[in-house]
Amino acid sequence: MRKIPVYAHPAAGWPALISSTRKLMDYKAFLRGSISVLHSNQPKGGFDCPGCAWPDHKSHKAIDVCENGIKVIASETMSTRADAAFFAKHTVTALQGWSGYELEHSGRLSEPLYYDAAQDRYLAISWEDAYVCIAEQLQQLDSPDEALFYTSGRVTNEPAFMFQLFVRCFGTNNLPDCSNMCHEPTSVMLGKQLGVGKATVVLEDFEQAKLIMLFGQNPATNHPRMLEMLAHAHKQGCRIIAINPMREQGLSKFRNPQKPTHMAAGQSDEMVDEVIQVQIGGDVALLTGLAKWLTKNDRINSDFIENQTSGYDALDTWLRQQSWTDVERGCGISKAEIINLAKLVADSPATICTWGMGITQHVQGEDNVAMITNLLLLMGMIGIDGAGASPVRGHSNVQGDRTMGIHERPKQSLLDSLERVFKHPMPQEHGLDVIAGAKALMQGTIKAFISMGGNYAVAAPDKSAIQNALTDTQLNVFVATKLNETMLYPGKNNLILPCLGRTERLMTVKGEQFATIEDSMCQVVPTQGRLEPISETLKSEAQIVADMATHVLGSESSIPWQAMSTDFDIVRDYIAEAIDGFENFNQRIRAAERGFHLYHPARHRVWNTDSGKAQFEVPQYPITYVAAQMAQTTSTYQHHIKDSKNSNNNQNPEQKVWQLTSVRSHDQFNTMIFGFQDRYRQTDRRDVLFMHPDEMSRLGWQKGDQVLVSRQDSKDQQRTLGPLILTEMDIAANAVATYYPECNDLIDLDSHAPDSRTPAYKSVTVVLERIHQGSIASSA
Repeated sequence: MRKIPVYAHPAAGWPALISSTRKLMDYKAFLRGSISVLHSNQPKGGFDCPGCAWPDHKSHKAIDVCENGIKVIASETMSTRADAAFFAKHTVTALQGWSGYELEHSGRLSEPLYYDAAQDRYLAISWEDAYVCIAEQLQQLDSPDEALFYTSGRVTNEPAFMFQLFVRCFGTNNLPDCSNMCHEPTSVMLGKQLGVGKATVVLEDFEQAKLIMLFGQNPATNHPRMLEMLAHAHKQGCRIIAINPMREQGLSKFRNPQKPTHMAAGQSDEMVDEVIQVQIGGDVALLTGLAKWLTKNDRINSDFIENQTSGYDALDTWLRQQSWTDVERGCGISKAEIINLAKLVADSPATICTWGMGITQHVQGEDNVAMITNLLLLMGMIGIDGAGASPVRGHSNVQGDRTMGIHERPKQSLLDSLERVFKHPMPQEHGLDVIAGAKALMQGTIKAFISMGGNYAVAAPDKSAIQNALTDTQLNVFVATKLNETMLYPGKNNLILPCLGRTERLMTVKGEQFATIEDSMCQVVPTQGRLEPISETLKSEAQIVADMATHVLGSESSIPWQAMSTDFDIVRDYIAEAIDGFENFNQRIRAAERGFHLYHPARHRVWNTDSGKAQFEVPQYPITYVAAQMAQTTSTYQHHIKDSKNSNNNQNPEQKVWQLTSVRSHDQFNTMIFGFQDRYRQTDRRDVLFMHPDEMSRLGWQKGDQVLVSRQDSKDQQRTLGPLILTEMDIAANAVATYYPECNDLIDLDSHAPDSRTPAYKSVTVVLERIHQGSIASSA
């Protein structure tokens, strides 16, 4: 076995502080950014960091922000502007050739802009003229359903509520959001099985847990504030198991920048006890093995199952039908290892299962979530202290936006409530999600696209096709703080409307306002920026929504849009009337230093499900689904090689079919590329393909080789990515990884989970072809 070069230092520590400081300087945001860091996640007047949705600590800390959060803050607080003067120097066509990194560093959007086709440039426009254009174009549509209204999870609760209300008053439920692309399987399956599609734990449960199982997530890079809680739990005696195709070095040890003994004396905390390197897409098979052993050996909570659940017999029958051979083949883990883990589960009095998008972004993503929930139900680990389901969201308010009604498939109770409160009919037909919306754009049935934040075309599959489709619309509107690739493919009318950032003070004629967000664990907290806005021209998202609604809906609307935009207490009073769980919103958000927790019935073993009980679910796909997909691709590849008269490839074709997953680097947040340094994976470029060195040796390949990655999509069309530079990673056999979003064109719009329709970013079968043998440097 070849030795894998690994990052030898604990996570965080001095490298994190140095990297954060450099990023503040890189963005020319050292002063503004440093001031904001001090106010990040602070109670009473602080703002909630937009870097992730991890809950705030209950105890007061002078500094409560991580490296990832500082990079997001640096991005938002930069003083450079992408204004009309910037666009006077650069045509849109030229900007299409810029990388995501270059666009990210171009500056803060600081004045409203419209695209002038004759000059191929964005030019300044007045706010009033922009609103008139929006109203004219939307009012000319044959149907409100010809418009698509996308939302990013960074939008706070108050403008999110106003936005969905405006869209529904306009007459459509076309309200896709970034949830469609990340945790939708979580929302769907937890809703079906437990009654609410959200976490059943609170932060304090991590202090009481005896076993924490991390599925498909990399906290050290994507939500580093979680590391402190994991280290604390481990020190309390909790056993922590990471289940992931990749051995992430950032999960081995943690050097806490908040602890002087760590920073001065070089101490660190242990975190993960064991890493189980399941093959990509093998989580259901592994969980099936666990459940199979637990049920067969009667190591389950029979009382809980009998009194609190429904559907056990069907699951038990299905488990008995699964062979250990298929379990091992499906997950790549031996029966003995699975049984050892099952014994840990059986012996734990308090177990938390926590997961990220490594679980949800698969064709079988719903099955992954269902089997995690099944495991918790088998052991009675819902509704007790120190135990439960803990999905970890990425965007800081993606969960809150959903709670506020940003949903293309709203519950009837929400629509009825909105009609009751606002005396206005609401559209009843389900709208378009991200996948259906992208297809409608390509088919030309969507004539107007309006985005509240986000980078829709780049975040979704089929990036190039979506960008091309946007050029055929009548209207595109982007409410944003920064320039991104989606804005560079203008339709007939294209507008950029700059908004305030989370770090900036929101002043209205009614005085300074604060907003709210909901974190991953259902805690609603206030957020209030302190910085002076980068430009006097900026408007709040709430003001922009109110202005659009006023111009589009006109005198027909009796809703006090402008009053809501200037006084968020009015918005919160409406939310209190319309959204369950927000009664006395204004009083409750001010009464507690850290906000309030939304009631979660499952925590009290109240099940708002169809059966009235917690529901076991049988997986939809076979546990050998991934292996079957790889075998099918192998067969096709062999046939291709056999029939190819000109092939000079003498490699064994069975060695060249792989399962590919996408990853995020340590220097990015979703589609925002801060830099090129992936510290824990020791590479400083993004055009790389990660592979285990033993697999390279098996192929006769080496680090630095150039490789093409290709796949046949669901319509049997060839998709190719590369060339990519081969580099080393401790990743499961038959698996390779590359960076998101660069790999998105490999994934088609039809490769998604069946009900939640979340794209399969984390698991696609590909063929690799080495096109150049070389020694191009690929590590720092």
